[in-house]
Amino acid sequence: MKRFLLHWATIAASLWAATELVPGIRVRSFAALLVGAAVLGLVNACVRPVLTFLTLPITVLSLGLFYLVVNGASFGLAAWLVPGFSVHGLGPAVLGALVVSVVSWFLGFFTGERRDDRR
Repeated sequence: MKRFLLHWATIAASLWAATELVPGIRVRSFAALLVGAAVLGLVNACVRPVLTFLTLPITVLSLGLFYLVVNGASFGLAAWLVPGFSVHGLGPAVLGALVVSVVSWFLGFFTGERRDDRR
């Protein structure tokens, strides 16, 4: 349970950073931020692997660049599902997904969240 809450807080902080750094991403309340982080985690765990598999030929032909579009689509789907969380276009969605990835990796490195996976 502690690990789940730490991961959820990491994603929420990363999502907040994305709203601050990327124009076109808006979160209207703290509750929307928390729900958005949970939905983003669920979309990344359930929907993104299916999208990755279905778009594998395009991803290979584009030398992996299409994976950025898959991440942006997953980010946009999470925003579409959560009231109070909005993304205005594919560009902000892709940049938001990149910011969330980098910030969550950074925070996970310093909180020890990633070190638990190596055991």
